[in-house]
Amino acid sequence: MTSREQDTLLFAPPPDRSAYRNLLIYNSDNRGTALGGLWVAEGITNCNLYSMVEIICNFTDAFHLQDDSQRLVQRDKQLLKPGNYYIATTGSVTVTNEVPLLRTFSWPSGTRVQSFRNSVRDRDLRCVITGTPGIINGVGWWDSFEATHIFPLAYEKQWNDFRYCDWITVPPASESDGSINSVQNGILLTGDVHKLFDSYHFSINPDDDYKIVCFTPFASFYGLKGRKLDQPFLDDPLRPVDQLFRWHFRQAVLVNMKGAGECFFETDFPPGSDIMGQIMSGPRAAERMQFELFGRLNAERVSS
Repeated sequence: MTSREQDTLLFAPPPDRSAYRNLLIYNSDNRGTALGGLWVAEGITNCNLYSMVEIICNFTDAFHLQDDSQRLVQRDKQLLKPGNYYIATTGSVTVTNEVPLLRTFSWPSGTRVQSFRNSVRDRDLRCVITGTPGIINGVGWWDSFEATHIFPLAYEKQWNDFRYCDWITVPPASESDGSINSVQNGILLTGDVHKLFDSYHFSINPDDDYKIVCFTPFASFYGLKGRKLDQPFLDDPLRPVDQLFRWHFRQAVLVNMKGAGECFFETDFPPGSDIMGQIMSGPRAAERMQFELFGRLNAERVSS
């Protein structure tokens, strides 16, 4: 192997999300093949694990989890411990065939997202995850902040087809912007946290007191694990609707926990790089190109 090939292996994204897992999930009747797994971050509970297993697996009967010693793992708020967990049930267990939508870091810019950006800035004034302020001494400095879509703009067709628009009660400033650009589909994040959010390194669980759940060690470096969205944000009538947080969380569970997990995508393309060539030689090339294309097309308002 040449030094160039070694460097490529060293610095390329990992092929899937299994490398850093410290928890594996098995069917108790087949302990040889893991159904999925998880990196256990601070704040994740036994109850959380049960809920996540219900997303990645289908059951024909009730189930419970056991540890390596075949002891019952209670569905409670005890902190989850790393290790092997086994699904025990009198029925059958199958991994869901639900496939998460491909997503990578995106920063759509265009005429249709300008009012979205401004509305999200005006509401949040800070990164809603880290608390980093965007306004200091009355002066707004937005260079390191990005208005982030919870449901990606690239999938506006799915948004409309599956009536996600019905969740929106605060339309955007212009009808032509589309309900997907409502402030209720956005949060303000710093640029690096935006990348983690889009790539499902973390998510927000609206059914567990809006806890921030880290799915990879990379997200934990930002001090996110175990934190919750603050009450002033949750009390804001313009805040994102729970259904969208719930959708993103479900996607994050599928991406990180089902089977070996989904792949990571390279997003750092230095100036002069053959971006298209690198994307086309990477994983799920056609789907990623479609995502990139529709993200850009849907950001622009079409002139009549």
